[in-house]
Amino acid sequence: MQVIILSGPDMAAAFKLKFPEENSGNSYTFLLPDDASDALLQKPDVVFDFLLHEQPGRLMKYRKEQVVFCNVVTTQLAALARMVNLEHSCTLIGFNGLPTLLNRDVLEVSLLKPADEAILSHICKALGTAYLLVDDRVGMVTPRILCMIINEACYTLQEGTASVSAIDSGMKLGTNYPKGPFEWANQIGVKNVYEVLQAVYEDTKDERYKICPLLKTMYLKGEQFSIV
Repeated sequence: MQVIILSGPDMAAAFKLKFPEENSGNSYTFLLPDDASDALLQKPDVVFDFLLHEQPGRLMKYRKEQVVFCNVVTTQLAALARMVNLEHSCTLIGFNGLPTLLNRDVLEVSLLKPADEAILSHICKALGTAYLLVDDRVGMVTPRILCMIINEACYTLQEGTASVSAIDSGMKLGTNYPKGPFEWANQIGVKNVYEVLQAVYEDTKDERYKICPLLKTMYLKGEQFSIV
C-alpha cells in the first residue's frame, strides 16, 4: 500500500514510530505540503494529511479512489468538506494527529460517511493498528479531555494554589496519569492546547472549555511551562 504523509518533521517522526515501514508491505513518502505537486498527491492509495484543516482547498486535488486521513482535532469532517463546497468524492477519514496522541495502541478516528468503516477497517489492518471510532465532533475525545485537564491545572496555578511541579506530581501520583498536565501541555504544544480549547468552546459554549487567562497569555507569548 502506497501512503503519502503530509506533515512537519515532528509528526513525520511520530508517524514512523506508530506505523513502522519495515516488513509492513507498505511504502511511505513524507512531504511538506508545499513540496507536494498535484500529480504526486494523486498517486498513492492512502494519504495522511496532518495540515488539511489549515489548507482545505487541497481536498479538491485528491482523486475519487483515494482514502484521505485528515487531522480533525480542531474541526469536523463535515465542516472541512463544506469549506470547499464539495460533495466529497474521495473517502475522508478524520484522525487524532496531535503530538503524543498519534503513537498509541489505538488510532482515534471519525468518519464523514458511516458506510466507510469497512474501508477504514481494511486500511488499519494493513497499517497494523487497532482503531477507536468516535463521533465527528470538534475535539474528538482524548484531546478535549486532556486539554480541559490542562486548562483546569492552569487555573490552579494562576490562583497560586500549587506550583507546576506539585500539580504535575499530584496528578501522576494521585490519578496514575503517565504525565502531569503541564508536562503534557509542553509535549502537545501550548499552541495546540489553546487551539483545541478555543475550537471546542466555540462549538459547545461550555464553560468547562473557557480558556484560562494564564494559558492564553502563554500562548500569545509563545511560551512553555517551566518544568523543574
